[in-house]
Amino acid sequence: MDQIADLLIRIKNSAMVGKSEVVISYSKIKKAILDILAREGFLSKVELFKEEEKEFLKVTISKAKSPSHIKQISKSGRRVYSKAKELPRPLRGLGTVIVSTSQGVITGREASKKGLGGEVICEIW
Repeated sequence: MDQIADLLIRIKNSAMVGKSEVVISYSKIKKAILDILAREGFLSKVELFKEEEKEFLKVTISKAKSPSHIKQISKSGRRVYSKAKELPRPLRGLGTVIVSTSQGVITGREASKKGLGGEVICEIW
């Protein structure tokens, strides 16, 4: 099972239905993606909590800037890599692309400024 796809679909579905909170199992890559979404304003809070020796993330979706489109670009069967100058710019730069680089998981804007390419994980607006 693709963990990133599950994360993105849970956020997308709960935003479409109008739920404000989602509970997701913890992993480092999920935490990094959620931190970027929180920094961009799509999420208002990301909390880590333990329940019966398992770690979970409690995500609160922002009411001011709720995500209307989330699309996974790189999938487990087909990885998509891009150079720094060829990173996609959804909605002519108004959307956000999340990229996994050698310096960690960052947005497409940050990767372009640093001159880093990498695996394009998803786009969101």
